[in-house]
Amino acid sequence: MSIEFRHISVLLEESVDLLEVKPDGIYADGTLGGGGHSSLICSKLQQGGRLIGIDRDITAIKAATERLKEFDEKVTIVHNNFANIKDVLNGLKIEKIDGAILDLGVSSPQLDTADRGFSYNMDAKLDMRMNRDDAISAYEIVNNYSENELAKIIFDYGEERFARQIAKGIVSKREQGNIETTFELCEIIKNSIPAKARFGDKHPAKRTFQAIRIEVNKELEILENAIRDFVDVLKPGGVLSIITFHSLEDRIVKQTFQKLAEGCTCPKSFPVCVCGNQPKVKILTRKPVVSGDAELEMNMRAHSAKLRAIKKI
Repeated sequence: MSIEFRHISVLLEESVDLLEVKPDGIYADGTLGGGGHSSLICSKLQQGGRLIGIDRDITAIKAATERLKEFDEKVTIVHNNFANIKDVLNGLKIEKIDGAILDLGVSSPQLDTADRGFSYNMDAKLDMRMNRDDAISAYEIVNNYSENELAKIIFDYGEERFARQIAKGIVSKREQGNIETTFELCEIIKNSIPAKARFGDKHPAKRTFQAIRIEVNKELEILENAIRDFVDVLKPGGVLSIITFHSLEDRIVKQTFQKLAEGCTCPKSFPVCVCGNQPKVKILTRKPVVSGDAELEMNMRAHSAKLRAIKKI
């Protein structure tokens, strides 16, 4: 039985405050989840205001639909990937929006529901798909990727220093039969790394599970283009708030924001600009906003959260 979709939104007030919600504005929540951010945005909307909520997880869609039913006339919920924001808006005949929010990564209900196969703390069939209609799950990646492919994603997406050993252990175990469950994978990871590395403040499988999850859902692959598409559909003065939960996401967000805020790229020796580049956005958060002590005490997930925002020029 799956648990109820309950998710505590991290940096809730801070991320929505940066949007400077207009009562009659149009806003997009690209990672609807349980509807926490959307609910707060909707509470600030009046006549003519609209919220488009997008999520690829149908369980989240159902939970958010129930949570947001008091704002029914203001809300449109779409089962899709935020990377398809232009298609979503075209389908709704909306040209531009006043702001958007993205709360990246895996949600607490996804982690806490055993049969989703995200967690190394609960035994389940390997899955990790945010959209369960997607063809490729963790099972296919673990059982079909080559040793080199596995080592690369575990190192690149998990920043795991024992990536090569873990990949070798997976491929070796596959020779005896397919790897079916999360606990089977955990055991392989534990047996593939030095004994002293198994006992630390983090679970030895944490980085590998993160890497496989990112590969399953193409989380980093879509991120830069998605940010650029969101900026394209913002009205001048519109704000994009993004919350990240690990360094790889945050690096992409930070670097993409910097590129979009960059003006002339001509060499300094040029007497006049010939590139014609103009900044598209203003960065609102020179340093990322992080959770305060009260939120950190209430929500462990908040410890790794970073919030960055930009405003379209």
